[in-house]
Amino acid sequence: MSMHEITVTVNQAPFTREVEARTLLVHFLREELGLTGTHIGCDTTNCGACTVILNGRTVKSCTVFAVQANGGEVETIEGVAQNGQLHPLQEGFWEKHGLQCGFCTPGMIMSAKYLLARNPDPTEEEIRWAISGNLCRCTGYNKIVEAVQYAAEKLNAPEEMPA
Repeated sequence: MSMHEITVTVNQAPFTREVEARTLLVHFLREELGLTGTHIGCDTTNCGACTVILNGRTVKSCTVFAVQANGGEVETIEGVAQNGQLHPLQEGFWEKHGLQCGFCTPGMIMSAKYLLARNPDPTEEEIRWAISGNLCRCTGYNKIVEAVQYAAEKLNAPEEMPA
């Protein structure tokens, strides 16, 4: 069994751990760091429930070895809310009923966050394309698209000045 020491910044906090070479990033996040918001769905890259942002790009963490993330930066669903405030995407999923069972939601939000960082005003077609690697068995996707549109509008709205 080959062990490797890795250091990964996850949600802006550095972590150093010994891992087996075969440890998948999804297992590292869930089992070593206790970040269970990243879900394990299919282990075959089909469902997208394990989607995280690694070094600025979305990846399905069931297909990346933890050692490949060594020296890198990972953002998981646990890092999306800031200072106790939900991200507009999280708000949108709540307000627009973009989730039912919630299993796909963390991966959907990470994919949508990646989209909105690159395209702050996406069309419906662009949203559907961006989440096409994430499967949802419950919603029919319409409410998810509405949630992303909600977030885009909120992120693009000028900040109100306090009274």
